Amino acid sequence: MAKKESSIEFAFFKFLRDFYLDNKGIIRNRYREITKKYLDYNDSEKNPDAFLRRPQFEALEMYVFIKEFMNNQQMYQIFDDWSKRNGVFADRRFYDDAGQLTLYDVWSPKQYHEYFLQIKKYAEDYPNYIYALTMGLGKTILMATCIFYEFLLASKWPKDEKYCHNALVFAPDKTVLQSLKEIVTFDKSKVVPPEYINILDANIKVHFLEDTGTTLNTLDGSMFNIVISNTQKIILKTQRKEKSAVDKLFEEEATGQTELDEVLNMLHAITNDNDLMSNQRFEKLTRLNQMGIYIDEAHHMFGSDLEKAIHESGKSTSLRTTVNELAKELASHGSKIVACYNYTGTPYVDNKILPEVVYAYGLQEAIANRFLKDTSIIGYQNVKNKAFLEEAIRDFWGKYGGKTYEGLPAKMAIFGAEIEEVTEEIKPVVEDVLSKLGVSLDTILVNVGDSKLTKDEDIRDFNNLDVLNTVGSKKQFILLVNKGREGWNCRSLFSVALFRSPKSTVFVLQATMRCLRKITDEQQTATVYLSKENMDILDDELKKNFRTSIEEIKHKTDNKRKRVTVRVTEPPRTIKMHRLRYEYSVEERDYDQQIDFEIRNIEVDKYDAKKYVKEGLNTASVIKESDANYMIDSMKHTEISLAAEVTKYFPDVKCSQIARMLRESKEGIDALLACVNDHNEIIYDRIVPRIFETLYKVSKNIVKVDADVQLLKKPKEGGCYEFSGNEDLIVTMDSTDSIVMNNKGKSFHADTYVFDSKPELQLFLQLLKNQHVKETYFTGMFTADQTDFYVPYIDPESNRLRKYYPDFLIQLDDGSYVILEVKGDHMVDDPVVKAKEAAAEEIAVESSMKYELLKGSDIMNGNSGY
Repeated sequence: MAKKESSIEFAFFKFLRDFYLDNKGIIRNRYREITKKYLDYNDSEKNPDAFLRRPQFEALEMYVFIKEFMNNQQMYQIFDDWSKRNGVFADRRFYDDAGQLTLYDVWSPKQYHEYFLQIKKYAEDYPNYIYALTMGLGKTILMATCIFYEFLLASKWPKDEKYCHNALVFAPDKTVLQSLKEIVTFDKSKVVPPEYINILDANIKVHFLEDTGTTLNTLDGSMFNIVISNTQKIILKTQRKEKSAVDKLFEEEATGQTELDEVLNMLHAITNDNDLMSNQRFEKLTRLNQMGIYIDEAHHMFGSDLEKAIHESGKSTSLRTTVNELAKELASHGSKIVACYNYTGTPYVDNKILPEVVYAYGLQEAIANRFLKDTSIIGYQNVKNKAFLEEAIRDFWGKYGGKTYEGLPAKMAIFGAEIEEVTEEIKPVVEDVLSKLGVSLDTILVNVGDSKLTKDEDIRDFNNLDVLNTVGSKKQFILLVNKGREGWNCRSLFSVALFRSPKSTVFVLQATMRCLRKITDEQQTATVYLSKENMDILDDELKKNFRTSIEEIKHKTDNKRKRVTVRVTEPPRTIKMHRLRYEYSVEERDYDQQIDFEIRNIEVDKYDAKKYVKEGLNTASVIKESDANYMIDSMKHTEISLAAEVTKYFPDVKCSQIARMLRESKEGIDALLACVNDHNEIIYDRIVPRIFETLYKVSKNIVKVDADVQLLKKPKEGGCYEFSGNEDLIVTMDSTDSIVMNNKGKSFHADTYVFDSKPELQLFLQLLKNQHVKETYFTGMFTADQTDFYVPYIDPESNRLRKYYPDFLIQLDDGSYVILEVKGDHMVDDPVVKAKEAAAEEIAVESSMKYELLKGSDIMNGNSGY
């Protein structure tokens, strides 16, 4: 076999799994009987009533394999022994005459060494393992099953150091912390053979650190404690404050007495300078033996942060610091961390495999094998938020309205970026659409994290979404802010709608996956509604975190929808264009006329401080609002101090000149002082800008930069792009259509065009037939890193700089170029469309081109002008 000479990326966990499966019989012979019983009880092939899903059981198998067969070795040690057939891998019975593949059969020794160093550099003082099961497969139940196994074996063999006597379970945030209550409430009999239930029930003690004020009440040296907390409840504390004289005195005179040590620890937690001191919970943990660390939802920060959360690199994370310090403290007490078990949704970080993965079961695999719902993803481009919501809700109701699944009505989660967006934009639209559909407004639930808007009963209903015959189960339209991450599980959630792009791109992925949890024995289909921008973000995040894409997981609801490969036709087409850069110059003006500051038109309410008073704890009590400007520490200016303050912003202007301008203003100095002394902000919002406009003239100069714009770039990998579209809207160079056959020489910078609409396709055919059109290229299907043909513009809704990709570029017979955009009639006056049009016209003019916006109806009626 030819050896690869490219940079190595090695999914060792797959080879390890193959080794286990190939030698399962021999390996199991080395297990204790109780271990075999535990595995068989959870194996659906041996026990038809087994509760665990297949991915959960396979992960449990590997968990037991690492513990019982590999004796909790570090992953780099396991890899080294496996590749060299040393240690437990030296047994000849594991290999047939041909022998199993080893790393040397595939990669060169140099590459092996590089990978060995790569995996070894992440090693801590304790073993670290990653179990990657995609969302919805039951990582929390798997974690509980593993902990029960540890405690069961530890009760039988307490002196065996490979078993955990205690378990510390970390959640990334409060939301996930709540979901871990399942470890406490879970029926052990579903995963533990009945003859061992009493052993666990009699010994396990659960400590749920839900509040920051909760102390940890474990007995020193005790066993079978499960401590469930998020990082913040046990985090090591660092304070930046000088030590007090009392602290230094105690520090010098400390004699090792227990009570004094406790006092010192308390003092240090408050006053210590840059030294990591432990809080009460941390101290209690250090007095427990043979600790197992279980990190739930280790992928809660998808992407590179996962690697930081799992490994210490440069600046260590608070979580990793806490675990490492705990390991040191336990070692100093003669104990240890048995291992750190990380449960995550993906084995990839930025499309790279994490080296310490033991088992992985991916998103695409879970959908294909019906462990999750199938998915239909719908994107909308160039529509307003209101129109998007109306369409999404109507479509959702048409698909799922009136239906129940295991007795539960289907639900739709609508996400807003901010609380104000939910209350002022989303909720009114939802209420209006539901009223028109004849749906009760009682089906709406708002959960935005603000106690003024989301009451206790709303939280209760939110927690009961999947609980039959509760008020919460009847809620169907869930309006949320920042609830897309892990920690809330709703099997009856069938749809997600997300229009505006959140600050975190991974939130799009997290929110989308909320609706994939399985319900009913039959695989159902969820529908996700996104803006086109969020759809692109989702596709990118899927590739980063799951090595898949929307097209690979999307449910094919349209039988005419077809996947096609698209290749760049040679030679790649390029055109000359001007990129625009804006330069600003400032020119001084003479002060020759009175300034009108127009303070009479200022809305001073926005500067007013408000005080809100709520009598009692009753959520229905009235909140009183009053003025609180007395709480603002405003500067009371005089004419001199006001002139001096303004002069700070004009270093080349004398203070006396500024004072004169203020005195001679239309309002006069007294009126100005009265205004700014009430609200100092007016100085900076109104007075300084108006004086600047009086003294200076700002000119904008457009600088044109020549650029060779490539209409379609060759893909970095694979040689082609993949697209999906309605087969009636797909046109290839080899089309038998007479118009295409006779005119294909004037088009096709790609060998296949996938149009979004009939007007686009119709315009393309019209352009091909037009004798005055020399070349025509459909460019609207290519975005991001596929093309250089784009127009920068400012999105009027978000005020962000974005890129706009026009639909067509044509060259007329006189050599001139025209940029064409096709829009539905209802979209031509949309603010975003107008912003794109203005930006494109400016670039077109500077590049000696023309820009035209064409209505879809005009094209279909033959009135496009082409």
